[in-house]
Amino acid sequence: MNDSQRQQSHQTGMITFARDLPNICSLVGLLCAVFSIYYAILGNFSFAIIGMIWAVLFDWGDGIIARRMKGRTDEYRAFGGQLDSLIDIVSFGICPAVFLLSYGEFNIWFLPGAFVIVATSAIRLSYFNIFGLIDDSTYMGLAIDNNVIILAFVFLFEGFFSQSMFSVLIYTMLMFMAIFNLAPIRTPKFGGKWVYALLVYVLGLTVIYI
Repeated sequence: MNDSQRQQSHQTGMITFARDLPNICSLVGLLCAVFSIYYAILGNFSFAIIGMIWAVLFDWGDGIIARRMKGRTDEYRAFGGQLDSLIDIVSFGICPAVFLLSYGEFNIWFLPGAFVIVATSAIRLSYFNIFGLIDDSTYMGLAIDNNVIILAFVFLFEGFFSQSMFSVLIYTMLMFMAIFNLAPIRTPKFGGKWVYALLVYVLGLTVIYI
C-alpha cells in the first residue's frame, strides 16, 4: 500500500468499515455472544447455549458473505479479518469460560478451566492469524467454534446427571477439547453447503432449548 492509499484509508471512518455487510454479520454474532454471557451469569443455561450456537452461525455467515461480495477492497478484507478474530475470542473463548464458571457456581476450582479456555483461544487465533489454513479446507488443530457446537449437543443430556456431576463432565470435556484445539493434527474446515447443516442444527437446538 502506498502513502496515498494509506492516507485514504485513514480518512475512512471506523464506522464506515463497521457498516460493511460481512462485518455487520460478525457484530450480530458478537451480540449473540454477549446475550449468552448475560444469560450464563443469570444461570439460564438454555438461553446461554442458544446465544452461543447462533454466534457460531453468524461467524460462518460473515465469511460466506465476504467471499461472495464483489469489489471488496484489501482494507475492508483486512479490517474484517481482524474484527472476526477479536469477536471469536469473545464468542468461543470468554463466552464458554463464563458459561463454565457460572455452571460451576463460580467455584474457584473452575477458574483454572476458564483460564485454559480463554488462553487456548488466544493462542489458537494468534497462530491462525499468522499461518492461516494448511490448505483451502484444512485447519491445524480443532477450530474453537467446534467446541461450542459439541457443548450444545452434550448439554442436551444435562437432565440425566446431578448438577455437580455434570459440571465435572463439561469441565473435563472442555479441557480435552482445548488440547485438540492446540494439537498438531489436521481437521477439516467446514464451509460451503455445510452452512445449511449448521443452520438446521442451530434452529433445531433453539427449538429444543426454548
